[in-house]
Amino acid sequence: MSVTWEEPGWERVTPRVGRRRLPVWDCTVGLVVGEDAALVIDAGSSLGEGARLRAEALRLLGPGRRVTHLALTHPHFDHVFGAAAFSGVEVFGAVGLDTVLAHGREELRADAVRNGLGPSAAAEAADLLVHPRHAVSGEWTLDLGGVQVLLANVGPGHTAHDLAVLVPGGPGGPETVFCGDLVEESGEPQAGPDAITSHWPAALDRLLDLGGEDAVYVPGHGATVDAAFVRAQRDALAARFGVS
Repeated sequence: MSVTWEEPGWERVTPRVGRRRLPVWDCTVGLVVGEDAALVIDAGSSLGEGARLRAEALRLLGPGRRVTHLALTHPHFDHVFGAAAFSGVEVFGAVGLDTVLAHGREELRADAVRNGLGPSAAAEAADLLVHPRHAVSGEWTLDLGGVQVLLANVGPGHTAHDLAVLVPGGPGGPETVFCGDLVEESGEPQAGPDAITSHWPAALDRLLDLGGEDAVYVPGHGATVDAAFVRAQRDALAARFGVS
């Protein structure tokens, strides 16, 4: 299926893959389009933002088509708080993500408010947090019809539950790797209290093994990058955290 990627704010990565940088926190979301199904990667920072993302995705997909799958790269509010707007889709996350969302609801709400989300929007999203139905412990292949997408549990690193998404490039095209916040381009990678810093460089090694030298790497925040950027960030994190 062809997509023009002409919806405002959306950027074409490959004919089947697009992504959007959201306002305020510059969080990236992705859309992968198959013949029979469509996958959204991350859901935005609020129910309102999630609803806008779903509406944009439906316009990109065209009449009679819908979003069928949602992958959550890690349990931070700017990536998961919009998930309730995607009712009826199959939701995937790294194993253990559901536990974090079930027991960390109040901390996610408070973190969102500390970072500038309105208290009512944060409370609403926290109350309606969506727990993944499918837990990825190693790798999971999704057949979207004409494209096989690989979900890979590559963490821990940025959090204890980091999920990457690999999309094959097709004939002559590059593979695309959605990295979540394991990779950031628009600022220094953020290591919060839930980061597993001793394992973060190894997680980036796994990302590089997954995508290879010619892949397009899509950070959780910022512009797309190449393998050399990921490798340099890996080395910088290893030096920063004293990890070989």
